[in-house]
Amino acid sequence: MSEILVVGSLAYDSIKSPEGEVEKSLGGSANFFSIAASHYAPVRVVGVVGNDYTDADENVLKERKNIDVSGIQKIKDGKTFHWKGKYEGDLSEAITLQTELNVFEHFDPKLPENFKSSSHVFLANIDPVLQMHVLNQIQKPQLTAMDTMNFWIMSKVTDVKALLKKIDILFINEGEAKLLTEKANAISASEEILKMGPKAVLIKRGEYGVFVRTQDGMAVLPAYPISIVTDPTGAGDTFAGACFGYLCKAGKFDLHTLKKACVHGTAMASMTVEKFGMARLREATSGELTQRRAKLLEISTFSAE
Repeated sequence: MSEILVVGSLAYDSIKSPEGEVEKSLGGSANFFSIAASHYAPVRVVGVVGNDYTDADENVLKERKNIDVSGIQKIKDGKTFHWKGKYEGDLSEAITLQTELNVFEHFDPKLPENFKSSSHVFLANIDPVLQMHVLNQIQKPQLTAMDTMNFWIMSKVTDVKALLKKIDILFINEGEAKLLTEKANAISASEEILKMGPKAVLIKRGEYGVFVRTQDGMAVLPAYPISIVTDPTGAGDTFAGACFGYLCKAGKFDLHTLKKACVHGTAMASMTVEKFGMARLREATSGELTQRRAKLLEISTFSAE
């Protein structure tokens, strides 16, 4: 059986947007990714939390039968990673107000022995040195992917590029892709990224959708139209979770399959932005997701005749 290993943050987010605000809502890349990916394949989670991480929040992942949380460390004498931010005007860019790393500052991801045989590996947005440490513990991965951010690109670009030589798919937003490659747009940036090692790059463009590129070609998919975006936090991780989950379920990796995976990822991410934190994502049903995928295909299909 194929299964997905994800290593990333489990966090509390305090967020303010034009639609309101919330204090210490459950978040973190590993949480969003895992819920999304669990719709498609079994998920194994590795992360760290503090003594303030409630039983109810632990159960968000535990209550899903195909998510294995035995790789989550709970530190009794520390607090969980906390991020505070706001969105103003351009909802694709968060303004960070405060970052409290807490127990995440000394996170050392050591995999349980049975996790080392995972077939699909997703390295969520953490220090690229730790991402490499995780990848080196995996025995024979069939498909590997990573996410990163501008902080790591600016502070540890050598480590980021070393990792790019070893993974299959890079998930990255447009601003980060330009920063990494020093190119002016997603098209030229994607071409440069493929030269760095990955077989595919998915450039997330917020309300403008996603740009996909492999050695075999490229594709553009719009975002699912949402009239009121409440909270964009975690949308990118949700997209990656559903996309990578679909690839795991499909058992193959080519441009055609990747394009279909992006439809699944885009539909799922459209759920996340509708409410603060993980509330809407947790409510998502297979029926709703099927309807959104169909609608997305309908609005993005044109005829030249």
